[in-house]
Amino acid sequence: MKDVNLRIYSLVAALLLLTLASMGARAKDSADGFLSDLHNFRVSNYMALDAYYRFSGTGATDTLNEIVKSINAANESMNSVAGSDSGVLSADEVEGLNREFEEFKNLMRDNINDVRNLGYPDLRLVSDMANQALTMNEKATELYRAAQESAQTQTNPRVEAARSAAVVMAQMMAKYSVRTNSSATQTFQGSSIETPLDEQARQLDQLLASVIQGQGTPALEAQLNDISSKWQFIRGSYINYNENNVGFVIDRYSKGILKGLTATIELMQSNA
Repeated sequence: MKDVNLRIYSLVAALLLLTLASMGARAKDSADGFLSDLHNFRVSNYMALDAYYRFSGTGATDTLNEIVKSINAANESMNSVAGSDSGVLSADEVEGLNREFEEFKNLMRDNINDVRNLGYPDLRLVSDMANQALTMNEKATELYRAAQESAQTQTNPRVEAARSAAVVMAQMMAKYSVRTNSSATQTFQGSSIETPLDEQARQLDQLLASVIQGQGTPALEAQLNDISSKWQFIRGSYINYNENNVGFVIDRYSKGILKGLTATIELMQSNA
């Protein structure tokens, strides 16, 4: 009987350990997903801003569609954050970010309507939108850091560097787009309090160096080499802006870097 009881106790203990491990894994997955949603939210909004600046100069339908696509992606991420049951952030924190997002969307809609109805942007309203984008991004970044601390998860430093690099790249794209937009460039240079473009480019140098260093699978190494090559090709244009630079080439390579960083994050997470 004693042996039977011992076996029962051992079985119960093993089941408890498995349950706790499963709960821990689910909590980590939930926290990782929360961080991923906040990251995608930040990038998507700057992609929308980048597309708007190009739209303000051309009024092209395909560029308008890019704005809609990016706003929809940000909406999806915001809804996922708001609907999370992870308990990583408080309802008030999430609602605060959502209010900032609603204000950004309202400003985006008004600015789009100005271009469509008047044929040109209202630079004051565009400036309001750029500053709101920065305020919203700072709020999302603050919540991202709070989520990391609350979740108490050990995130991969290279993944975090890649996410930071993607946010900086998206911000740089938006700032570069407004400079190449002939209808606004003489007066408006983006958010009045944002980091200058050349400084952001040097920040990106450091972040990409952190991502690239270290071992990886052949697929990861190939992806990192592609990102590095693309960045070296356009880096000088970001460091020293020149009106003779071909804007659509810079935009295409920048988007390629963003796509590569997304793939890099997935590869590093899958191999963790």
